[in-house]
Amino acid sequence: MTGAEWARIRRGLRFGRVFEGTVVNVPRPGAIGIFVDIGLSVGGFVDVLLLPEHSDDWPVEGTVADFEIWWADSRQQIRLKPSDSRYLRDDFTDFVGRWRPQWSSDVGRPVCDPRPPTPR
Repeated sequence: MTGAEWARIRRGLRFGRVFEGTVVNVPRPGAIGIFVDIGLSVGGFVDVLLLPEHSDDWPVEGTVADFEIWWADSRQQIRLKPSDSRYLRDDFTDFVGRWRPQWSSDVGRPVCDPRPPTPR
């Protein structure tokens, strides 16, 4: 995917937007996270930090569930969080309060490019 294509996709993304996705890969349960197909030409990923502590509680390959846009940056990957609390870390509310307290105000806002605009 080109940088221009990624920029085009990102312009249409909003924090908290929900996608139905299918878990397509759990490469190292308990270690890095899960890869999710959300029907776009770019992959989705749920970081281990958002998932339950015990990997036995993670969604397995083939699981279809709702996922929300949590972040997107220059890596050409959409970072997701599970919508279903069964697939979230037990202390998610405390985690968000510590590490991303602005989350509730971010929901619905465009996913902006974290880099400053390039001068023309």
